[in-house]
Amino acid sequence: MGKARLLVVEDDHDIANMLRIYFSGLGYEVDVAPRGSDALEKTRQVLPHLIVLDIMLPDIDGYEVCRILRQNTRTSHIPVIFLTQRDERSDKLQGLELGADDYITKPFDIEELKLRVQGAIRRAEREALTDPRTGLPAGRLIEEQLRFTIRQTGWAFLDVRINHFEPFRDVYGFVAGDDVLRFTAMLIGEVVDELGTPGDFIGHAGGDNFVIITKEELAEKIRNRLKERFAEEVQTHYNFVDRQQGFIMALNAEGQPEKMPLMTLSVGIVSPSQQTFADIREITELAAEMRRRDVPATSWKKQ
Repeated sequence: MGKARLLVVEDDHDIANMLRIYFSGLGYEVDVAPRGSDALEKTRQVLPHLIVLDIMLPDIDGYEVCRILRQNTRTSHIPVIFLTQRDERSDKLQGLELGADDYITKPFDIEELKLRVQGAIRRAEREALTDPRTGLPAGRLIEEQLRFTIRQTGWAFLDVRINHFEPFRDVYGFVAGDDVLRFTAMLIGEVVDELGTPGDFIGHAGGDNFVIITKEELAEKIRNRLKERFAEEVQTHYNFVDRQQGFIMALNAEGQPEKMPLMTLSVGIVSPSQQTFADIREITELAAEMRRRDVPATSWKKQ
């Protein structure tokens, strides 16, 4: 697992800097936003695993930030811990009603905040709400979104898989593999931001498999842009020699060295205009079959 990402939304520079230093020292990847609008923009760019959110902010308050996060399909799952000087019961209830996961009052015990952060992230992972490497919705959240989607019209489900990911991970290591997964999650987010809608859903189904739910008329453009950008930008994860030759040497299933292509994406698309779906399993199975048919061409031939 890579570092868990925290977003600290706090306009008090001293508190924000103290939290950044403290949690960075514990191995977290910490970003800081001094304003509510900054927090929403940073969350849109890179999903954090958890948000520590002050209520009193100079532009929009923490309640409004939490409300916007909860209303957005792509951010509704992120755990939020309110951090505030308010200690009124009504304030706490308001935060919890908006979907906050916890509430801690200033002045606070940093050890207590640490335990609450760890607990919230563990709960999300234990309940299969998020993937620990990318922070994207996983297991149960994907299923819930599909159960909602199947009752709608005009949608498209994209099954996205990284081809030749395992040989890359075998050669370059698990840390490099996790970097590729995070890169892929960020790339999908950028492409969906560019070509999709704010209500589109992105999930990490596990391993090298991602899912997107968008509008049917946007699906082809998203697929084509994803595949094009991934094929170009993923090359930065290879060393110079492998990039130049266009393949890596890895062990095959028989334990023999074999040329393996550089990573690409395959994407399968299904929509209700193709057929009527009785349950979500039919959606995922057909999408996987369409993805398997989306075999990319390689620039070299196996010997």
